[in-house]
Amino acid sequence: MNRVFHDGPLKAGQLVSLTESSAHHLRTVLRIKAGQEIVLFNGLGGEYLARIHKLEKKLLTVEVLRHEDIDRESSLNITLVQGISKGQRMDYSIQKAVELGANAIQPIITERCTIRQKGDRVERKGVHWAGIIRSASEQSGRTHLPQLLETLPLRDYLKNTANTVLKLVLDPLAQHHLGDLSLQHQQIDLLVGPEGGLTEHEKQAACEAGFKSISLGPRILRTETAGAATIAAIQALWGDF
Repeated sequence: MNRVFHDGPLKAGQLVSLTESSAHHLRTVLRIKAGQEIVLFNGLGGEYLARIHKLEKKLLTVEVLRHEDIDRESSLNITLVQGISKGQRMDYSIQKAVELGANAIQPIITERCTIRQKGDRVERKGVHWAGIIRSASEQSGRTHLPQLLETLPLRDYLKNTANTVLKLVLDPLAQHHLGDLSLQHQQIDLLVGPEGGLTEHEKQAACEAGFKSISLGPRILRTETAGAATIAAIQALWGDF
């Protein structure tokens, strides 16, 4: 059953016109026909069974049949705090975090990031990353849409972190591992550096803000692998794996 995100209210009996990109994908890529059923979700909980009502060249309308009270969200509230990496590496980090159950993505600018918080470049990146989140949510069966938070410099993010959160920062030289920790809060913030990692000054600032340094073992992982591997391990230890 094909799943499509719809950014708007949904209810049984409603006729909904899908976006041009969703319509193109269903019509051209999946070769869907009038009368076939699909699943809609708007990121606010549950899913809606719908039927293709009208299929035209530039317009695809579906009829919402019923709401299904389905919840596939993790019991953990995980935020991936990701140092912005280049191109597809950042896309991969966001995509896999969504698939693995993260509730929010916090892009951050660190000393070793190639992007800077200037002009419309960050805004364009945000639009692109939001599309990655929607697509990954469609594919993975998410019923709530993970939040894309405003891109911040690391120092600004650290000023506003809550004390009711288990805060973790990846450091290949750390002496502790995930298995050494106990989970006291359901909310976890995971800080991952970009290519080249965080500087010693940044790691120290994170620890002063209450972050615990953890290692993922003797091997050095790429930035796009590290976040996904850690979230998977967190889900295995305390979540729904």
